[in-house]
Amino acid sequence: MPEGDSVFRLRGRLEAASLGRVVAAGELRSGPAAGMSLAGVRIVGFDTHGKHLLTRFGSGQSLHTHLRMQGGWTVTRPGRVLPRREQHRVRVRMQLDDGATVWGIDIPLVELVATADEPALLGYLGPDPLRPDWDPDEAERRLRARPDRSFVAALLDQRNIAGLGNLWVNELAFLAGAFPFAPIGGADLGRLVELAARCLRLSATVPGMYQVTTGDAARGRSHWVAGRAGRPCLRCGTTVRVRAEVPDDAERRRTWWCPRCQPEPD
Repeated sequence: MPEGDSVFRLRGRLEAASLGRVVAAGELRSGPAAGMSLAGVRIVGFDTHGKHLLTRFGSGQSLHTHLRMQGGWTVTRPGRVLPRREQHRVRVRMQLDDGATVWGIDIPLVELVATADEPALLGYLGPDPLRPDWDPDEAERRLRARPDRSFVAALLDQRNIAGLGNLWVNELAFLAGAFPFAPIGGADLGRLVELAARCLRLSATVPGMYQVTTGDAARGRSHWVAGRAGRPCLRCGTTVRVRAEVPDDAERRRTWWCPRCQPEPD
């Protein structure tokens, strides 16, 4: 699943391709407004909150999308179209007035809302380190409200900090030296919130550092524990462990940790 840094970078690519452009032809092919034409609207802005993307139109409406596990966006140059084998997966099509086309592919959440209603729509989300209104004190307060929750469950909850997904939660547990299933209340929450914000911003904005947590972008060395089950810890050499889980949303996740660097509390 794309995480907050992924969506932030996607926003930049879409802005570069389409901001200020008028949709010459296009439509929504999914969601409550499926079949609605987008022809004639001008793209006036983009915003993100956590893993949510908002595409704002001059009509006073916003296209709210969430990629979840399988969605994606791509842009084709003037005179080019999406390959035929991919056409059935298109959920949003926006052919721009310069001939380029923006395609929303296999996006599970597509809805058109009033731009003025955005705060109510996403108001349940926690603070986002990639937004100008980031509030670390509020993020810490939300985490502290349920100190008995496990480290990974608390950080995955978008109501606490928006934008952290499974990769970042596992890497943050390692960097904090925390057993991933220990209660979050046992962590230094102020330091943890600061670390999460710093990591997400680095990944989102620094070239060559996208989701690199070790400082080494070489293949197989960019993550401390995520995806490294059965391999030696890059810090101490202990074999990295993994636990497969199926949370309430039936979305399979895996939690990785180093038993030596992240010892289970007695």
